[in-house]
Amino acid sequence: MANRIMLNETSYHGAGAIGEIATEAKARAYKKAFVCSDPDLIKFEVTTKVTKVLEDAGLEYEIYSDIKANPTIENVQHGVEAFKKAGADYIVAIGGGSSMDTAKAIGIIIANPEFEDVRSLEGVAPTKKPCVPIIAVPTTAGTAAEVTINYVITDVEKKRKFVCVDPHDMPIIAVVDPDMMSSMPKGLTASTGMDALTHAIEAYVSTLHCPYTDPLALQAIEMVLAYLPASYNKNMEAREQMHYAQCLAGMAFSNALLGIVHSMAHKTGAAFSTGHIPHGCANAIYLPYVIKYNAKDPVAAKRYAEIARRMGLPGASEKALINSLVEKIDDFNVKLNIPKTLKDFGIEENEFKEKVAKIAELAVGDACTGSNPRAIDPATMEKLFTCTYYGTEVDF
Repeated sequence: MANRIMLNETSYHGAGAIGEIATEAKARAYKKAFVCSDPDLIKFEVTTKVTKVLEDAGLEYEIYSDIKANPTIENVQHGVEAFKKAGADYIVAIGGGSSMDTAKAIGIIIANPEFEDVRSLEGVAPTKKPCVPIIAVPTTAGTAAEVTINYVITDVEKKRKFVCVDPHDMPIIAVVDPDMMSSMPKGLTASTGMDALTHAIEAYVSTLHCPYTDPLALQAIEMVLAYLPASYNKNMEAREQMHYAQCLAGMAFSNALLGIVHSMAHKTGAAFSTGHIPHGCANAIYLPYVIKYNAKDPVAAKRYAEIARRMGLPGASEKALINSLVEKIDDFNVKLNIPKTLKDFGIEENEFKEKVAKIAELAVGDACTGSNPRAIDPATMEKLFTCTYYGTEVDF
């Protein structure tokens, strides 16, 4: 079987890397940038670091700041209209997953207007043309949207998130500059860091893993385990290393794909009246339970044990190694102040019971489920969700 590997055309990393944005824009004869960045990054002058680079180089730009956390169909459609009015010919996306995902969807629809309803982009959409050129500048250490072919949009009407997987949305340039994430708050550091860990672990056990993605995933896991606690406590060297770790994890999962941790997170993020469950937080809650579920598959068990062994975790048997991996993740969640269950997060019990069957059905149909190492049906998914709500043992 042939395996495909897709990476950015060009990537820069290291302090001061944002200076290369002007070099690349001029070399490619771009005329005007459509700068996608959220209001908080503009308010705290993080976006200014990039726009100053453009100004100093005499490059024209227009800022688009109508970026919402968990971008919606309506956000994307508004952005498409704004891009058309701006007369821009490339996008500079600055931020975390929300800015990147909004920029990708805008860029795809501008190049492929037949998908302007946005919903038709769900899954692997048959777009014909590459999106508007994107230069992606991450400000968080987790989503890795700057190096992936994925993006996630929220359907407010149906109270769900959907995943879009499209090789045409890959940013042409990724600029991973640790100076862009120095002001990241602790809560965001925790959730995005656990998102990165989940990306790497799911990529390593995915049915589509290969010799190209395995080293990226393992290196990312090692770096997250080594640096996330210090990064959470605002150690700047650790934050720089987390920036690189999440990028490696992104390269791995963009090519090996993910599993049901993400399927579950996508379908619960916008499902409850208590508000959004931050994506990385949802992943962190679900990951230990999913490992226990998937480890009933012998191939997956071997790979989870190998992760634990490579990370130097204790265990004389495969089962003991897997238990050590789960315990390590549980320990991280405690240190990062992430709840152990959906109930602890604050999801109301009656609402959970009312909605769980439908959520389970949607999660099984999510784009990430197909590469999970162990098959799952809606009834079993409902049982797994129930374990994550009450904190009960996964014994099936």
